[in-house]
Amino acid sequence: MKSIIVTGGLGFIGSNLINFLEKKKYFIINIDKVSYSSNFNNINKDIKNYKHYRLNICDKNKISKIIVKYNPITLFNLAAETHVDRSIDNPKEFIQSNIIGTFNLLEAIRESKNKNLKLVHISTDEVYGDIKNQNKSKETDPYRPRSPYSASKASCDHLIKSYYETYGLKSIITNCCNNFGPNQYPEKLIPTIIYNIIKNKPIPVYGKGNNIREWIYVKDHCEALYKISKKNFYGENFNVGSNYIFTNLEIVKKIVNFFTKKKYVPKANIKINHVKDRPGHDFKYGLNSNKIKNTIDWKCKYSFDEGLDETILWYIDKFNNCFFKNKNFTKRQGLKND
Repeated sequence: MKSIIVTGGLGFIGSNLINFLEKKKYFIINIDKVSYSSNFNNINKDIKNYKHYRLNICDKNKISKIIVKYNPITLFNLAAETHVDRSIDNPKEFIQSNIIGTFNLLEAIRESKNKNLKLVHISTDEVYGDIKNQNKSKETDPYRPRSPYSASKASCDHLIKSYYETYGLKSIITNCCNNFGPNQYPEKLIPTIIYNIIKNKPIPVYGKGNNIREWIYVKDHCEALYKISKKNFYGENFNVGSNYIFTNLEIVKKIVNFFTKKKYVPKANIKINHVKDRPGHDFKYGLNSNKIKNTIDWKCKYSFDEGLDETILWYIDKFNNCFFKNKNFTKRQGLKND
C-alpha cells in the first residue's frame, strides 16, 4: 500500500483531505503538533491504515526519519498558522511555524534522499494582496502580501520554488481562495457567524462588510489537491478558485436567511455588530483558475449554497453533540425558548 504524508492533518483542510484520501486506499501518516485548532474528532473514527505523529514540522530530524520509514509518494503540507488577526497580534509565531517550519520540512525531504517524493504545498490567494484595481489574480502575478500571515505564506512559496530550482525537489504549489465546510475552527468568518447566531450573540462584521472574498467548499478543494498530486507539474503554481465571490455582508445575510427561513431562529434575535476594521485589511481577493481547469480537468462539484447548507447543518449537529455546548439547542430544530 502506497503511503502519503499530510502535515497539519488535525486541522480544517488537512482533516478533510485525510478523510478524502482514506477512501483512495492509501496508508496515511498525519503529522500534526496538536495546536489550539487541532481536533482528533475531525478524523473519521473508523479510519484504517492511518498513523498520527504528534510532531512539529520544525523538527527536521524526526520528519526525516518518518520519510525514510514510510517512503511516501506524496507529502501534502498544510501545517501552518492561518488566522490573519492572530498574525497581527503575534507575528513571531507565524514566522516560526510557517517560514522556519517549511524550511525544516524542505531540508528533511532533501536530506532523506527520497527522489520519488512529491511535495504539494498548500498556499493562499492572500499572497497576491489586494486586487481592487483588477479582476482576478493569475499565477504569473507578482506577490504583494500585506499581513504577517500572507507574508509568511509568500515566503514559503519562494523557498519551495528555490528548492525546486536549486535541488530539483519535486514540488507543486497551490494558491487557494477561502475555504469553508466541516471541521473549521470557529474563529473564521462562516463558523463565527453560525456560532454567534446559535449562541444569540451579535455577529461581528469588520467595517461596512464590503470586503470581497472568493469561497470554495473544502471537499472541492480536497479533490483539486488530489488531482494535482497525480500530475508532474513540478515547480509550478496552481490557483484553486470557485468563482463564488461575495462581500462579507452577503455571507452574513445568506447564513441568517438559512436560520430564519427554517424557523431555527427568529430574525429579531439576530444582530449585526459592525466593528472597527483591522489594520491592512485587503479589500478584495479573487483567483483566475483557468490553468487548473484546463490542465487538470477539475471544477467545483458543489454550488456555494449546497456547500453552505451542509456546513451549517454540520455545525448544528456539533452544537447538539456538545462540540460548543449549548443546552438550549436541539438537533436541527432551532432554539428553544427558556
